[in-house]
Amino acid sequence: MEDVKAVSLSRDVPAIQVPFGTAVTLPQGTEVYITQTLGGSFTVQGPGGLFRIAGVDGDALGCAAPAAKQAKSAGPVDEKQVWEVLKSCYDPEIPVNIVDLGLVYDMQIEPMPSGLSRASVKMTLTAPGCGMGTFIAADAQQRLLELEGIEEASVEIVWDPPWHQSMITAEGRKVLGLE
Repeated sequence: MEDVKAVSLSRDVPAIQVPFGTAVTLPQGTEVYITQTLGGSFTVQGPGGLFRIAGVDGDALGCAAPAAKQAKSAGPVDEKQVWEVLKSCYDPEIPVNIVDLGLVYDMQIEPMPSGLSRASVKMTLTAPGCGMGTFIAADAQQRLLELEGIEEASVEIVWDPPWHQSMITAEGRKVLGLE
């Protein structure tokens, strides 16, 4: 495992407290440890616990904002593009995307009168009490809306069937060291 160095924030930075989902501002000079840089955001350990910092605020950590991985393309959206976007979404505490973690139960693409598409996703969480659930769902929805060809997107959190570890894909199990 790579050594993690302390970083002092170069400016005040908005963050989301994990796992509660509470919006906070971490003050300039706060010492944090970057624990995860997946999906275009940063998870840091600091005073009071874990926090997610948006990629656009990476400069406060002395990091460049991660480049967007999803290339836009002209024409109708296809299922593969939508799944790739969903694979760019991460729970800030787990280094596996929401698809490989087995959290996405259903994804539908419907044509709209405008010629664009509507993406509808049903997903769950690893635990019903996770305060980050609405944040993760909103992140997925925003990323879908950024896809060319998507006019509307909805991400609904559902609880049936209950999530369990057997829903993790082979790739996710490998990342987590379960295989």
